[in-house]
Amino acid sequence: MTTTTSPELVASCWTSAGNVAPLAQPETSPVPLADRVEAIAATGWSGFGLAHDDLAAARATIGFPALRGLIDDAGLRYIEVELLTDWWDESLATDWRPKFELLLEAAETLGARFIKVGTSLGQPLEDLDFLIEPLRQLTTEATLRGTRIALEPMPFSMVGSVPAAADLMRKVDMPDCGLVVDYWHVFRAGTTLEELSARLTADQIFGVELNDAAREIRGTLFEDTRDNRRLCGHGDQDVTGFIRSLKNLGFNGPWGVEILSSEHRALPVKEALQMAHATASACFPTD
Repeated sequence: MTTTTSPELVASCWTSAGNVAPLAQPETSPVPLADRVEAIAATGWSGFGLAHDDLAAARATIGFPALRGLIDDAGLRYIEVELLTDWWDESLATDWRPKFELLLEAAETLGARFIKVGTSLGQPLEDLDFLIEPLRQLTTEATLRGTRIALEPMPFSMVGSVPAAADLMRKVDMPDCGLVVDYWHVFRAGTTLEELSARLTADQIFGVELNDAAREIRGTLFEDTRDNRRLCGHGDQDVTGFIRSLKNLGFNGPWGVEILSSEHRALPVKEALQMAHATASACFPTD
């Protein structure tokens, strides 16, 4: 008899945040933390992510130890924290350094597997060597706190594709510095699954974010990623093929699910989480 094990899915921060979107001022979820954790656990997730502003609010209210208690009591195994930018620019350290310290504290107390970092919005750059030493410094500090650094490439940012990011990781050459591979960004960057498989290695993959998209871009790339992502299996991406490609590389989860859309934000959080979990689960290959 053949038995199948359900994939372990992680609700990336925006999937459970309710009616708030990236670059909102602030990015704090309107959903009380205890309610959010309860809804995540009740809908079958194995973990979830929290953005910086939610973490700042948590530290200022219940505190990270109490939040860790909520997480443990709910039986959630995987925690992700995000997002740090500007970390390569020492002239901006008075802004990004306190954010990094908060993310380090959160990661250490909550047991986060990694801290997600990004780069400035804009056209992708050809020469990324200026990021090598700053990434090494972030990683050294993260390792001392029991966590890792995971860079997320985006087609509307300085590090514009997973192949470019994978090459950068080879130059950084630290086992605790890796990547978050978001299928929306892979798809919109024009990276094929064949190219992804040829340029990426399993040890570089710290996190994965599943989602779907229409073939046509609506608005800017940022507007499209913020407002028009689709549930897994409801767009033109080959979500099952993407999962199979990463499995063939040797990555076996946990698997993040990041759904960002106007429709998703309008739903009650528990309903949104149920739909995101069910549709992502249905895309996993059975062979």
